[in-house]
Amino acid sequence: MTTVPGRSVTLDDLPLRENLRGKSPYGAPQLQVPVVLNTNENPHPPSQALIDDVAKAVTAASAELHRYPDRDAVALRSDLADYLTAATGTELTVDNIWAANGSNEILQQILQAFGGPGRSAMGFVPSYSMHPIIADGTQTEWLPAHRADDFSLDVEQAVAAITEHQPDVVFVTSPNNPTGGSIPLDDLRAILRAAPGIVIVDEAYGEFSSQPSAAVLIDEFGAKVIVSRTMSKAFAFAGGRLGYLAAAPAMIDALLLVRLPYHLSVLTQAAARAALQHSAETLGNVAAIAAERDRVAAALAELGYTVTPSDSNFVLFGGFADAPASWQQYLDRGVLIRDVGIPGFLRATIGLPAENDAFLKVSAELADLARPTPTPVASLARPTPPVASLARPEPPVASLARPDRKQQ
Repeated sequence: MTTVPGRSVTLDDLPLRENLRGKSPYGAPQLQVPVVLNTNENPHPPSQALIDDVAKAVTAASAELHRYPDRDAVALRSDLADYLTAATGTELTVDNIWAANGSNEILQQILQAFGGPGRSAMGFVPSYSMHPIIADGTQTEWLPAHRADDFSLDVEQAVAAITEHQPDVVFVTSPNNPTGGSIPLDDLRAILRAAPGIVIVDEAYGEFSSQPSAAVLIDEFGAKVIVSRTMSKAFAFAGGRLGYLAAAPAMIDALLLVRLPYHLSVLTQAAARAALQHSAETLGNVAAIAAERDRVAAALAELGYTVTPSDSNFVLFGGFADAPASWQQYLDRGVLIRDVGIPGFLRATIGLPAENDAFLKVSAELADLARPTPTPVASLARPTPPVASLARPEPPVASLARPDRKQQ
């Protein structure tokens, strides 16, 4: 047996910050199974033309590996501005765009600049579980406010929670992960008017949404609104790790104060710019994914599952007496989906038609074994305690079930 230096030291032995003790790291299982539907990636691989263009761009950039990259990624940000202008109908320039290694780094930089000790961030749960993790990492107090019983965002309750607790930062996810619903612009306007600080609209799944992008609100609300996006989902560039935001130029100036120097490698910048040249081709798969989503949702409902309406590339479905055990039953049959920590519910990414068929086949088998109870969503959602309690969010299911099941 190989001896590992320092193995006798445990996490408990380290002088870890108290707000990090007892927490679980974020992550989804990465397992070799026939059907992987747990991380909401675009299931369509890049075209050969895109692969060739990325390879050429990276090869050319490699000649400059002995030099630091463009520290502010100006050319890439300009390309992103052109893309988002065309996608949203809102005129944006390089001065409105910032980019980083995935949208999580974008969110972290925002809280480094606008959160921190003595400041707070509010989110409407269940939602993206990295938001409270990033809050913890930046020592920003996390204030969870709950969604309506059907997982939609009750804008009156949201405004009331903001008014009562006056958070410095508000997270709004649209479409929401893991529940799938989008938020109308008028509801976002109400939240922006109520918020005393900034509002981050997390549009990681924005290309799938039936609602307009919040980018159209930048001119109306100025530096109060930030729109976070990623190339990891609809763009089929998850392996490239590129996230970006759109905001007023002053916001980009603020993030320059906290970003690490040369944070985007020359290879990342080159690959992302090449991928952006194929945006029309890549995003051509969005309609097909949405059609498959609707097919899968209808089939699950026919099998007796409770299905939450989705405006994204995944479906949240439930009626399970024991969601972690049901997750394991899917895995035992070669299908990896996601236990997102909502009692009675699981989430499945929309894959290729054959992958979706395999998922539905297992869903039918499990329905026959233990017919799911078509319980109304309202009875499965967590009650809405006053945010004033400031209770920490529930630990991920990973800490309650098998240790390799980290949740989103």
